[in-house]
Amino acid sequence: MAQLWGGRFTKETDRNVYLFNASIDFDKRLYLQDIEGSMAHSAMLAKQGIITAEEKEAIHKGLQSIKADVENGTLEITDKYEDIHSFVEANLIDRIGDAGKKLHTGRSRNDQVALDMKLYVRSEIKEVDALLKQFLEILVRIMEENVDTYMPGFTHLQKAQPVTLAHHFGAYFEMFRRDRGRMTDIYNRMNYCPLGSGALAGTTYPLDREFTASELGFTGPTLNSMDSVSDRDYVIEFLSALSTIMMHLSRFAEESIIWNSNEYGFVEIDDAYSTGSSIMPQKKNPDIAELVRGKTGRVYGHLMAMLTTMKGIPLAYNKDMQEDKEGTFDAIDTTKECLTMFMQMVDTMKFRKDVMERSAMKGFTNATDAADYLVKNGVPFRDAHGIIGRLVLVCIEKGKAIDEMSLKELQEISPVFKEDIFEAVSLETCVEKRLTIGAPGIAAMKQVIGECKKYLAE
Repeated sequence: MAQLWGGRFTKETDRNVYLFNASIDFDKRLYLQDIEGSMAHSAMLAKQGIITAEEKEAIHKGLQSIKADVENGTLEITDKYEDIHSFVEANLIDRIGDAGKKLHTGRSRNDQVALDMKLYVRSEIKEVDALLKQFLEILVRIMEENVDTYMPGFTHLQKAQPVTLAHHFGAYFEMFRRDRGRMTDIYNRMNYCPLGSGALAGTTYPLDREFTASELGFTGPTLNSMDSVSDRDYVIEFLSALSTIMMHLSRFAEESIIWNSNEYGFVEIDDAYSTGSSIMPQKKNPDIAELVRGKTGRVYGHLMAMLTTMKGIPLAYNKDMQEDKEGTFDAIDTTKECLTMFMQMVDTMKFRKDVMERSAMKGFTNATDAADYLVKNGVPFRDAHGIIGRLVLVCIEKGKAIDEMSLKELQEISPVFKEDIFEAVSLETCVEKRLTIGAPGIAAMKQVIGECKKYLAE
């Protein structure tokens, strides 16, 4: 059992205690960050004259050889080592001798693991952001192709007013755009280097923390050593942002499932992203969307677990904080996989424009426009609201849509109706006269799409 401590102890750690305490099974994915941090730390030690230039070169060559051997499979990370830090250090000493023993000068595993986790989360933020951008590019393409694809807009899952597919997907564009903003916010807030904080109280060695921070691409060093080793706010923020992404995906997945149903028939999910039934040969199931919806709870769970783990921990580092990794790793993996699968499903989805348009023509989505017509012809809005309510009731009794009624039938409800009512409540008019920014009219949508494309190009 390779450990970085033990001089104070008089007997071996119990094997089961060792395994319970060890983190190598999951923190081995931090090997790259551990090596990167160690190279920056050794460069700083040499700059400050704490180790020689020759020792630094030996350390760097040793670390680079460990990285290469892990990646080509000739060096296996096993539970012989307590954690990734002991794996790297033990192998370094085996390869370069006493110079390797000087690597840990001026640092603790506490600031080392804090650094590794920050470096890992920072890189994953970039990867999630790249996936979000890729998804937004798919959405804006679909928006641009469907500025005149009419469909019903809903409230309470009831048909409300006519919109376009571009407008509907534009709502999701805004959601995922905000998710990208959260990635940027978290990155900027967390981008301070904890290395050099020691166990909790810094060190007596003349470290240049600004140099180390710069070497690793941080804005600067953290300013309180106790907070540096015990801060996991950035993990919680990232898990919260991932949960929000999953919530947005889940809402989108729910609509895709509904739209794909026989009753709606708005879309057809590509065969490559559907599955069948083992007993019912006619079935084509939206399993990808359902799995995305289901995995949302899994990511939420990791956020709640992390909040619960951190809520009672006194300053500074405590072993509880080792629990920050497995859930975070799984939440990241899950969100990235869901984003990838779902955006590919949406990218290959077929939109049944004729079905959407027919659906928009039913369900009285033009009722508000009919009321507006009366208002524009001198009827107070509250009276107009009541008149159209009675009109809808008559239409239901006769099994007709508003624009299927004759002028005579309409005038029996209100003499204010004239021949131009039919143009006023047509699907095209209902959508196209909504020209304020953010509305579904073609001119407004084209302006928004232009801004979306500009945003993506920045």
